[in-house]
Parts: sequence; C-alpha cells; structure tokens
Amino acid sequence: MSHPGASGAPGCPHVSELYASVPRTCLPIVYHPDYNITFMGLEKLHPFDAGKWGKVINFLKEEQFLTDDNIVEAREAAEEDLLIVHTKRYLNRLKWSFVVATITEIPPLLFLPNFLVQRKVLRPLRTQTGGTIMAGKLAVERGWAINVGGGFHHCSSDRGGGFCAYADITLAIKFLFERVEGISRATIIDLDAHQGNGHERDFMEDRRVFIMDMYNRYIYPRDGYAKQAINRKVELDWGTEDSEYLQKVELHSEGALNEIRPDIIIYNAGTDILDGDPLGGLSISPQGIVKRDELVFRAAKRRNIPILMVTSGGYQKKTARIIADSILNLHRQGMIEAESLEGEVSSSLVTGMMRHSGNAASNVV
Repeated sequence: MSHPGASGAPGCPHVSELYASVPRTCLPIVYHPDYNITFMGLEKLHPFDAGKWGKVINFLKEEQFLTDDNIVEAREAAEEDLLIVHTKRYLNRLKWSFVVATITEIPPLLFLPNFLVQRKVLRPLRTQTGGTIMAGKLAVERGWAINVGGGFHHCSSDRGGGFCAYADITLAIKFLFERVEGISRATIIDLDAHQGNGHERDFMEDRRVFIMDMYNRYIYPRDGYAKQAINRKVELDWGTEDSEYLQKVELHSEGALNEIRPDIIIYNAGTDILDGDPLGGLSISPQGIVKRDELVFRAAKRRNIPILMVTSGGYQKKTARIIADSILNLHRQGMIEAESLEGEVSSSLVTGMMRHSGNAASNVV
C-alpha cells in the first residue's frame, strides 16, 4: 500500500529508476562509492566508520571475488521513491541542518548550510537507501542479494534517529509488495545489536510482515511502543558471548521461518554485536559473526526463500574486514552463487514483475 503522499493511482506505481534491469554478468552485490561519508573530518565525530562500505568492497576485490565490472552500482533514491514510505513533512524537515545533526548525532552539522549537509551526508544515505531497494528486486530474481550499505532500522515514515535518516528496509519491502507479483509476505530478521524500532513502527499494523528482532535489551532505543510489533522478540543481556548467541540465532531464525513462510527475507546483519563495540555491549567474536550470517543464509536456502542482506551498524575499524570475510565464507559454503535459486524463480516474478501499464513499464523494467 502506498503512503498517501506517494504519486500515482493505486495499483500503478510511479516510474522509478531503482528497478532498472541488471545484467546477468553482475553479482547481486550492490554498492556505490557515494556510500562513503567524508567531509572535513566531521564524520569522525560519530563512532560509525563512515568509510566502512568502501573498505568492504576493497577487501572483496583483493580476494578477487569482485571486480568493478560485476558489482551492481546503486542509484540514489529520488524523492518520489522516498514518498512511498516517508511523509512529505518528514522529508521537508531534513532540509534543516539541525534536524540532520540530531538524527546523525554529529552536532557540528548544525552550523553547516543545508546544501552541504544534503550533498555530503544525506546523498550518501539516499544512495544506500536506493541500493537496498534495488537489492530487494535482485534478491527475488537471483535468490540472494547483498547491499553493502543500508540497514537504517531506526528510521520510520515520519522520524529518524541513531544515524538513520531514511527507512530503507520499509521502502524495500513496500516496493516489492507494490511492484513484484507473488511477493506478499516478508520476514525481517534483525540481528543488529540495537532494537529495530523504525521498521517496527512502520509495520505495526501490517500482518504481511513478520519481525524477528534480537538485540541488547539495555541499550538505545528502548522503544517500548515499537516492541509491540515484534513477532519473535529475543532480548539479550550485556556481554552475551558466541555459544549462547549462536544457539539463539539458529533456534529463533529457524523458528521464525517455520512459523510463517515468507516470500522474501530481509536480513539486517549489523556487526555492532562484535566484542568491544562501543555501542553494542555484546561480546561476539569475528568468527561468531561469520557463523551467524551463515546460519541465517542456510535457513533461507534450505527453504528456497530469497534473502536480502544489509550491513547496518558496526562501530569498530575491524568490522569492514569481518563483513568481507563473512561474504567470502557464504560463497565458500555455497550459500551465495551467481546462479538463481534452485528451481529458478518463476518467470512471472522476473519478467512479469511490474504492475505498470502503458509506457511506464518500459521505463522501469
């Protein structure tokens, strides 16, 4: 269902560049150099490594898993795309630098002209958001997709927070529901150290979306209202370690997928669970993170359910290497390949996916 602010009549989505076709020679891994936030060192005032995404890609290139030719280049989400979920009022508020400073937790942005904030901070976040939406379509077509950025799970339709200015997970799901035949149920498996209160608020009344969220119960955002939307809630204590953590990941991800079989899984794979993370408060080893991702992908592959992974939080310099190692492990384990899902996704999903009429279809397929 479109947000009231979205353009186009019901059943006729607006023309979007984000669902352009992607050559089969590309791996369904989405990235753009514009993901990285660099501006006069201001990005260093937030614990987030704002160049993390480029480092992941460089590691994957070094291992000869990726080249510039087989990466899918993300596109920036346009205002019309964002209006599928966000209110016009919220998007207008982002034109005030103090609002963006609050959301990103970088106070000096308050003193910068908004055109600079738009270009240096919000455009990278819009490009990552576009990447998540693009990766949703790719996951359906190929069986899996990874957006090397995204996972802004604290943002909902009308408010941002926690470095999250756009609700990319909600947007990816609504795009799929609106534009891809046969996609009518989604499961979010959110394993970032923080509660995913943004998508929870957005899907509070939506029975089509099943949410599993596993997080440190004592840290931000502690959003009691949003918790009502969680179908499978796993609250962790400070310092939870590998054995207990991985046991819970396996038990609850398998349980969630047994409870309701979705048409797509959105996996929020935050690395802020890593031992020593200044914000996550958990004690998971690098090997534990790699194993966690493998468990989730294995559960999806066993059931032949397409999976979209986004990278979300992670506040240490070493997280980029761990994300790259995890992707390489998924490849070694046969969880991700260039081929589509066994049995191929039905051609009606891939070729007849757009519910467009007339000329609009030719612009988006």
